[in-house]
Amino acid sequence: MTKPEIHTLGELKKSGYRPKSIRHEIRSNLLGALKDNTSVFPGILGYEHTVIPDVERALLAGHNINFLGLRGQAKTRLARQMVNLLDEWIPVIDGSELNEDPLNPISRQAKQILIEKGDETPVNWMHRSSRYAEKLATPDVTVADLIGDVDPIKAANLRISYSDEKAIHYGMIPRSNRCIFVINELPDLQPRIQVALFNILQEGDIQIRGFQLRIPLDIQFVFTANPEDYTNRGSIVTPLKDRIGSQILTHYPKDIETGMSITRQEARLSEEQHKSITAPEFILRLMETISFSARESEFVDQKSGVSARMGIGIYEAVMAGAERRMVKAGDRTTCLRVADIYSAIPAINGKVEMVYEGEQEGPYNVAVNLIIQSIRKEFERHFPVEEKKRKGDKKPLDPYREITRWFSAGNALILPADMKDGDYALALSEVPGLADLIDKHLPDLGPAEKYAGMELLLHGLAAMSKISVRTLNEEVHFSDLLGSIFNGAEGADNDEF
Repeated sequence: MTKPEIHTLGELKKSGYRPKSIRHEIRSNLLGALKDNTSVFPGILGYEHTVIPDVERALLAGHNINFLGLRGQAKTRLARQMVNLLDEWIPVIDGSELNEDPLNPISRQAKQILIEKGDETPVNWMHRSSRYAEKLATPDVTVADLIGDVDPIKAANLRISYSDEKAIHYGMIPRSNRCIFVINELPDLQPRIQVALFNILQEGDIQIRGFQLRIPLDIQFVFTANPEDYTNRGSIVTPLKDRIGSQILTHYPKDIETGMSITRQEARLSEEQHKSITAPEFILRLMETISFSARESEFVDQKSGVSARMGIGIYEAVMAGAERRMVKAGDRTTCLRVADIYSAIPAINGKVEMVYEGEQEGPYNVAVNLIIQSIRKEFERHFPVEEKKRKGDKKPLDPYREITRWFSAGNALILPADMKDGDYALALSEVPGLADLIDKHLPDLGPAEKYAGMELLLHGLAAMSKISVRTLNEEVHFSDLLGSIFNGAEGADNDEF
């Protein structure tokens, strides 16, 4: 819809326009979207049967909303997408500070303009993209910032006294009249500032200093809060919680597949990375499993949460590591390798808050342990863990016996970080039994992905303490477990990457 060609109040009246509240707009547009089976919150994955239905019910009820959830749960994104439920264009009195409806003025200034100009009052049009305001609650936020205060400079310039209403400088909330206004991290707002919101939420009017103002603001409020804030930094005062219509709990992805979809959607990759780097599905799943493992780890503070941004950061870092390796090796294209996952350690370190035991372990070791756990989980998805006993055999059949015997015979496999893809494939092919197990358990892999699967198998055997893996000067060394122990290295542990 293009911007309406209506420029005066008289033309607006002739068009048949009728004033509509923001809640009426949202409600009617939401009902239309539901009837047409149109997605109201595109790109929000994993909330289709939990959070989004609650949001839709709250909006139909005309409620202000508080999104309560840990970091990285798309709370702000949900709020920002509510703009799509507003009418595309709304008329405003040209020159009004409060975006006032020409047929429903609320301030003395706007009413005076209508008295003076009548049907010739100029009308402007406001697009829905401009009807969103957001404020991060920080300790330095004041009542004047949010609601307003008397402006002595304005009073001096206009040569008026402080008692004149024209001396008021309106804050962010009044200036967001007929808009969606979001306060992020509400508990961080000082209690006295929260108290100043009471009247706005309940009666819709504002109070500034000694002025007896009755300005019925029309605002859809959305708040976000982290449960951790209630104990660490502040809380939402009880009377304010009572005035918020609906509190909706958000959550992390409930399954790996949803997490992978979010990561793929949100990762910022270059066109060159998309074209030149192949990412096997099992490695993508392995990367996402790291976030899920962190949300269960005894070293990680679960009250703080593990943001979905960690999975995104891991994916971006691993792709960047593979690109760096590819360029240094002189290859034109490459496939992700399991060792590339360790490129993501810096991305993991800054994304988790650790408990005391985790601090004692150290951020680096916690990150490595999370990667090893994830490798083992992905290994167990594809390869047998328990040895099977065939009828008539005295001992169980070890499917990895050919591989472990090769290493126990004194052989070792060294994979430098910048190894060419051709040399990488040749080195893995030297280990007997590897290719056969991949053909049996991962038969759908492409030629390049097959070798990444072989490396996964070796890392998985090391995680199960069947062989040893260690790194030295950016080289991955696979060798016999007993030989490594005698040489002073532990089988399933990793040195610095």
